[in-house]
Amino acid sequence: MANFFAERYGVQAAELETYLAAALSRGGEYADLYFEYQASSSLTLEEGLIKSATQGISLGVGIRVLSGERTGYAYTDDLNPAKILRAAEVAAHIASGPAQQRIAGLNASDLGQRPTASLYPVTQAATDAAMAMKLALVRRADRAARAYDPRVVQVRAGYADELRHILIVRSDGRCQSDSQPMARLSVFCLAREGAQTERGNAGGGGRVELEFFDQEITPEKLGEQAAREAVQQLSAVPCPAGEMEVVLGPGWPGILLHEAIGHGLEADFNRKKTSAFAGLLGQRVAGDQCTVVDNGTLPGRRGSVNMDDEGTPTQCTTLIENGILKGYLQDHLSSHLTRAQATGNGRRESYAHMPMPRMTNTYMLAGQHEPEDIIRSVKRGLYAVNFGGGQVDITNGKFVFSASESYLIEDGRITAPVKGATLIGNGPDVLTRVSMVGHDLRLDQGIGSCGKDGQTVPVGVGIPTLKVDRLTVGGTGA
Repeated sequence: MANFFAERYGVQAAELETYLAAALSRGGEYADLYFEYQASSSLTLEEGLIKSATQGISLGVGIRVLSGERTGYAYTDDLNPAKILRAAEVAAHIASGPAQQRIAGLNASDLGQRPTASLYPVTQAATDAAMAMKLALVRRADRAARAYDPRVVQVRAGYADELRHILIVRSDGRCQSDSQPMARLSVFCLAREGAQTERGNAGGGGRVELEFFDQEITPEKLGEQAAREAVQQLSAVPCPAGEMEVVLGPGWPGILLHEAIGHGLEADFNRKKTSAFAGLLGQRVAGDQCTVVDNGTLPGRRGSVNMDDEGTPTQCTTLIENGILKGYLQDHLSSHLTRAQATGNGRRESYAHMPMPRMTNTYMLAGQHEPEDIIRSVKRGLYAVNFGGGQVDITNGKFVFSASESYLIEDGRITAPVKGATLIGNGPDVLTRVSMVGHDLRLDQGIGSCGKDGQTVPVGVGIPTLKVDRLTVGGTGA
């Protein structure tokens, strides 16, 4: 099968070898080319009116050269051979090293190499669907949210999709291509009662076709979810503050695991000794019921890819097994410098960005406890089922997260909804306080995006219901 870039832009193997040779002309040890073509569309409906509708295309190539720990990177949005050659020379100058390296030869047939089994066998990308069909989805979400309760006074529904074609050519002879679809539907609601207003959010999607929103996560479901959260918060009481037992609900609360634990297990932070987990391989960092994996091979998931942005196949990497730290998330550079195996976690936002170790779908495996038994075991505590924003300090693992939907647990029963709850703790410490893990593992609905060093990539998160014996809760109630 002809590669997209060879077919549409006439990119040939001989040209690629020329670019790599120029990239290594100043003594680099390794070089790669990252070609990217991305088509995208989006629209927003607010108060029943179309506020925005866009379609766009981006195209370019990024060239990276490695020499020891030095990295040279340059890119161009013009596939003119002279422009690509110039970018290769710039990258070579930035990462100039002591000796010139040879490159492995490329064959024309190499340019058609694709993953043998795709995680997203989409027959028609959502980007090819008529805009009227996408508009119908957001109108359905809007109607469902408004119909939920008369106190819903404002609704904003949005849709976005993309189709990304990539070609990765490496100086070690590896040449891979992929076509990566994505679609997402989101809803925001505002509910009002008297002078009080509250908000709710919901969303979902993945590497799916447009039909997904009629079969899996419908606009009606998302509209109702957002409206329910907003309306429910109208009756919420101020969250009490202090140290208490906390139960995290399944699914999206895994964002706490992603931020407080996952980033600290990315190899670049550990290679540079800036992570709280640096040097702890083989040591206990969590309770013995905790097993955490990063899995880029889940079909159709938002964080899944057939290969990472360096051409390495993704895999399921065990990070923590029964409480013991087993490994880090590796890209090509970190695995080379530390002599570890690459795990398929070299990711980048676009051709204008360098790859770095990033998560895909990060979650805790299911345990043995009944979720109801976990709730019944709490005398007085907090049940957090949805999260908003948060922040974490990678160097020490300290985090602060706001819970957008949470409830009091009193005498083993879920009682009043609370507002203004924040969870404050330390990532390496909080997992050691996990005493019960439910059997109800759930992944998020497909809304996650992760930021790092100015780059954003799609990710997935998940956890089963789990109990943390002691965690600091911030709030304004008694």
